[in-house]
Amino acid sequence: MRRTEKVIITCAVTGSVHTPSMSPHLPITPDEIVDQSVAAAAAGASVLHLHARDPRDGRPTPDPDIFMQFLPRIKQQSDAVINITTGGSNSMTLDERLAAPKRAQPELTSLNMGSMNFDYSQAASRIRDWKFDWEKPYIESSGERIAYNTMGNIERICREIGQAYGTRFEFECYDVGHLYTLAHFADRGLVKPPFFIQCIFGVLGGIGADPENLTHMVRIADKLFGDDWDLSVLAAGRHQMNFVTQSAVMGGNVRVGLEDSLYIGKGRLATSNAEQVAKIGRILRELDLEVATPADARRMLQLKGADAVAF
Repeated sequence: MRRTEKVIITCAVTGSVHTPSMSPHLPITPDEIVDQSVAAAAAGASVLHLHARDPRDGRPTPDPDIFMQFLPRIKQQSDAVINITTGGSNSMTLDERLAAPKRAQPELTSLNMGSMNFDYSQAASRIRDWKFDWEKPYIESSGERIAYNTMGNIERICREIGQAYGTRFEFECYDVGHLYTLAHFADRGLVKPPFFIQCIFGVLGGIGADPENLTHMVRIADKLFGDDWDLSVLAAGRHQMNFVTQSAVMGGNVRVGLEDSLYIGKGRLATSNAEQVAKIGRILRELDLEVATPADARRMLQLKGADAVAF
């Protein structure tokens, strides 16, 4: 892989797994998403990974009209790269998942590199009081749903988002096989290097949060992509900070945010996304590593620029 000259901090602001009853600090409304995104950027995040929520009850939504209630405002208040999900949630159709990226035509979107079990049902056992009726069945049923991204789905995203709008991808790889899937699409010319590969650990259904798995993923990616790829790492829940720090030490980039973990330390809820960004920023500086600015991230990832988006 290309050892990063400066570390890109991605902040995943809200996601589609955690629900309002799990933390009072999870941003739900467009105003909250704007405020927390801008604060995370000010704390050092050069990339903001964004999902949308129904402001009435916090459930994940693919509605592009809701995305457009916060995307332009974040762009106006921050120079951060805005990265829109194409994964959405495992209760959405592909057309629903692509509606917002097609409207916004962003610099960067996520791209899950395969279908998988994505089970977070055990989280329901830790909540006693639910704010909204949808939350408990949504969480408990996650073990019965597939997070699907078939080969045909991936090809559609490559053509309808990447080729159509010049949008580049954060390739989300939850297991080793996903790296081989990326190599397949690279061989077909549907995606071009450098590849920004987000290796994901600790999701039930994907590769486990074992440090040896990170070194294995890097070793296989090196065989497949040589020096045409950039590593980034996220890890779910309690594994978050340990794994992203390991990525930085290895020469990679990092992702934090309330999508991935609601906590800032053992038993302590993070009060904001910015708190997590500030923490990993302190760790990076203690390691004598430089944090990338948005301009650095755009250059490193060869993005089209904020002036070429549709919001």
